[in-house]
Amino acid sequence: MSSTTSLPRPNHEFLGHPKGLYVCFLTEMWERFAFYGMKALLFLYLTKHHLFADNSGYLLLGTYAGLAYALPLIGGILADKHLGMRKAVLYGGILLALGQLGMAYTGSQAQGVQGQAVQDATAIQVMYFSLALIAVGVGFLKPNISTIVGRLYAENDPRRDAGFSIFYMGINLGALVSSLVVAYIGEKYGWGYGFGLAGVMMALGLVQFVIGRKHLLGQGEPAHPERLRAPLWLGLSREWLIYLGGLLLTVAVWQILQTRIDFAPLSQLLGGHEVTLTEVLAVVLGAGLYVWFVRLLFSGISAAEKGRMIMLMTLITISALFWGLYEQTYGPWVAMADRVMDRSLFGITLTAGQTTALGALFVIALTPVFTLLWPRLDRWGLNPSYPAKFAWALVFCGLAFAVLVAATAQGSDQISLWWMVLAYFVLVLGEMMLSPVGLSAVTVLSIPRAVGMMMGAWFLFSAFGEIIAGRMGTWASVSPDASTAQTLAVYNDVFTRMMWIGLGAGALMFLVTPLLKRGMRDSK
Repeated sequence: MSSTTSLPRPNHEFLGHPKGLYVCFLTEMWERFAFYGMKALLFLYLTKHHLFADNSGYLLLGTYAGLAYALPLIGGILADKHLGMRKAVLYGGILLALGQLGMAYTGSQAQGVQGQAVQDATAIQVMYFSLALIAVGVGFLKPNISTIVGRLYAENDPRRDAGFSIFYMGINLGALVSSLVVAYIGEKYGWGYGFGLAGVMMALGLVQFVIGRKHLLGQGEPAHPERLRAPLWLGLSREWLIYLGGLLLTVAVWQILQTRIDFAPLSQLLGGHEVTLTEVLAVVLGAGLYVWFVRLLFSGISAAEKGRMIMLMTLITISALFWGLYEQTYGPWVAMADRVMDRSLFGITLTAGQTTALGALFVIALTPVFTLLWPRLDRWGLNPSYPAKFAWALVFCGLAFAVLVAATAQGSDQISLWWMVLAYFVLVLGEMMLSPVGLSAVTVLSIPRAVGMMMGAWFLFSAFGEIIAGRMGTWASVSPDASTAQTLAVYNDVFTRMMWIGLGAGALMFLVTPLLKRGMRDSK
């Protein structure tokens, strides 16, 4: 039985929210510490240690992150139907910790010989397998920890959005600390030390989750525990078959990460770059999700439920473009910081990876502002609708790139870090209007029997955004021997295109907002 039908008892609350919120907050914080710390280092590690070309580094970054956000669709389904959210979170966390620790093995530094990179093949395979472990781990953990948070509140609890904002602050607290600590250690003392620290902290986060189980109020347990434990095949229970299936999926992802498809027409469409198997699979998976969604609409749900679900699916779809632009922060933005930026700030010189902490810093600073803003606007009758918030998010995203267009237009000198500070501030204004709001929208608008699936869909389209980001990142590929002026010219051209994409999409979203609002009328 879900707690969404009644409010948590007062003795199960802390600072006005269920204690389970803080258990999930800490678990997600350490998971994000591990994930974003590694992500801040990944492009630099690929291009500096293994001497990947820029375009290969951007594609792998997008491919890996895309898989990490696509697999929650599977994790959400398995948790909904069989495993339960709590067990899925625990299993995913174990895989994550193992993957992060595996990344600590970096092998030998690649050497450039006659224009070719001579790489440590064993270390690269260990890296691919470790990335696969992390991606599958995220698939089990990410949708289910968010769903547990939603189940701690009654359906019409006015604290729900504030609770998700607090939860989202935990995500960014982990990202902030890891970007500062993991990135610094990785770049200054050795890549393996940074990756290893991320794995250790993920393990500590799991310990905290196990200890805090009682505060989850029974939420996230298996729907049919007796069926989950019963022997199903070769004496193995359904639960252990799911765990073994997760390992087999890891092996599959290990290969998918390395697979490129030789399909000339599509390759030419993408500017001559290779087509990744992940891109093909994402398109197929997305098409399958839309087929499932259409069938759901004709499965006997009420007209009000149809309106809510159509509204939610529209928001989920448009979010992919936002993330495609936003995730340039871990690709071209990091590359720009490394190559053409004076990273001094108040007498302290940051590493390139540490600049990614700016986004998390602004999210933490702005979370209390937006937590207070939405209820106040709601009381005044001025709270923007979900689609209007998403439209503003795209506009601010475009404006963030406008800041970088101005920064890179100044010629051949290194640009100041203050330009990036301003760009991150504007970008995070958009993020705060989309990401925590989107998580809340999934739990509010989805019909109960599909909430896990729709949370998985939210992350699936985040995956599309990551893949889009990797593909867009290839626009910013720069030759290793390019001058500062040449590098700035490339970034200026790329950021100009991205600026117009964000502004144009935001304007279009504002135009269709009146139509989309009709799908919300029965959601409250």
